Amino acid sequence: MPPPKLSKRGHTYYCLSYTHFSLFLSSSSILSIHHLHQLLTTTMMDRIISSLIDLRAFANSFLSNYEPLALVLAPLFALFTARILQSFFLLVHDNGLKPTILGFLITSIKMVPGVKGYIDAEKQKVVEKMQSGNKSKRDSWRSELPREGLGGTVIEKLKEEKSNDVVWQGKCSGTVYIGGSESEGHFSLINEACSMFAHTNPLHLDVFQTIAQCEAEVVAMTAALLGSKEKSSGGEICGNMTSGGTESILLAVKSSRDYMKAKKGIKRPEMIIPESAHSAYDKAAQYFNIKLRRVPVNKEFQADVKAIRQQINKNTVLIVGSAPGFPHGIIDPIEELGELAFSYGICFHVDLCLGGFVLPFARKLGYPIPPFDFSVKGVTSISADVHKYGLAPKGTSIVLYRNHDIRKHQFVAVTEWSGGLYVSPTIAGSRPGGLIAGAWAALMALGLEGYLENTKAIMEVSKRIQKGIKEIPELFIIGRPDMTIVAFGSNDLDIFEVNDIMSSKGWHLNALQRPNSIHICVTLQHAPVFEDFLRDLKESVQTVKENPGPITGGLAPIYGAAGKIPDRGMVQELLVNYMDSTC
Repeated sequence: MPPPKLSKRGHTYYCLSYTHFSLFLSSSSILSIHHLHQLLTTTMMDRIISSLIDLRAFANSFLSNYEPLALVLAPLFALFTARILQSFFLLVHDNGLKPTILGFLITSIKMVPGVKGYIDAEKQKVVEKMQSGNKSKRDSWRSELPREGLGGTVIEKLKEEKSNDVVWQGKCSGTVYIGGSESEGHFSLINEACSMFAHTNPLHLDVFQTIAQCEAEVVAMTAALLGSKEKSSGGEICGNMTSGGTESILLAVKSSRDYMKAKKGIKRPEMIIPESAHSAYDKAAQYFNIKLRRVPVNKEFQADVKAIRQQINKNTVLIVGSAPGFPHGIIDPIEELGELAFSYGICFHVDLCLGGFVLPFARKLGYPIPPFDFSVKGVTSISADVHKYGLAPKGTSIVLYRNHDIRKHQFVAVTEWSGGLYVSPTIAGSRPGGLIAGAWAALMALGLEGYLENTKAIMEVSKRIQKGIKEIPELFIIGRPDMTIVAFGSNDLDIFEVNDIMSSKGWHLNALQRPNSIHICVTLQHAPVFEDFLRDLKESVQTVKENPGPITGGLAPIYGAAGKIPDRGMVQELLVNYMDSTC
């Protein structure tokens, strides 16, 4: 109800009084709400405390029936059980249920008294068989300096020792890529180049400037072959020379890991590779603490893009493709992998260690070579061996990057060393300048026309060998070889026994698994003798067909058993023990 009207003076009084009254009411309301909130809060806290007291009383009453020690051990046991379950689920996630259970059972069996000793004894027998008499040769090797130096006669001594090596000319898969005699021609040329700079070390750039120039030019010439001149490459291709394909891959993996850590903050890095990828990636995973995810290849023995996509997660730093893969000589779908890597913003390395100095020239010759280099969007790094089809001295390879931002993560810089400031581009500190000079000499001596001629020769020999193998009914070729590696197996006989017979004829081929097979990596050394190879292969197949079973001293039983042993850790131990006894 509104207040009565008053005089102007009274009205003023009324207005002031009404305003004060309203303010009083407002203040009273605020105080009342505040007191009400305090009251409700206090009541609620009292109820919570009362409930906790009741719960405590109930718990004490319930637990009074148990021993104090049991009450202490129970939570510890629960934590221990939870930890075991967590580890088990992580193993299942990484390795699958069957391998995890199998590994647990095998480990349990080894704990049975006497079993481990028996297994170790059997492993030693296998190692001794794998050595095939090499151990007895080592017993006569020199272990101390001669009292008096041999002087210049040491060269004759080396020649004498070298005469005991096996005859490798034209008989090895890969291994020696230069054609002709090692005492003349291209062999002689690179040997002379190496000897001229045998004392040099590119670590000292201010002293050995010629070697620095040679390395830069070898890198640039290789990059030009692999797409650096293409507009799509970005125009920033850079790289370094390394000691071989493994070091090139190690550096590419290390750089990718650190680049992705800087770019995305990835602290638990993972990389995904097809099972046909080189074992150097396993080494990189161990060296650089990267989780390795290996996926099966598809029916064409190529990297399975769909399977790789399914493995990509927030920790993926790198995926891998090969051109071609070492086992079967088949090029992975580089374009699809590049698109996949680009879409996820991760690194993509292409292993061109075998194909780097063949595929660019094969493409120029008209062979149907799919894209494989920096012209492919998404490719961030490439490795290419100069000491294979580049015909450079052993110990020379190239690692290339799409830009300097990635390559910077390859380097190691040290600022707190008392020896001064230090920075090194590759894994090795000191590097042999002679090998760099030899690589430069090889590229410059052959030139574009020389590599085209060599590529034409080995591609033709590869096709002839494929044709010859297809004419042997007991054999089949693995996949569709894209280059100069030809892998073959058999459904009718033990292919490893065939390999043993070929070894007895002086051939040195590569044994493969999954599926069991062998391959020959065609080089210029095979051009004059490929018909001999096919003849010996046909005879070896016939021998195994007529007389199945391992030959004396053959390794077929070991290779066959290694592929069937479910405990891969045991196979790994065999390899480590063998290596430990031979080097």
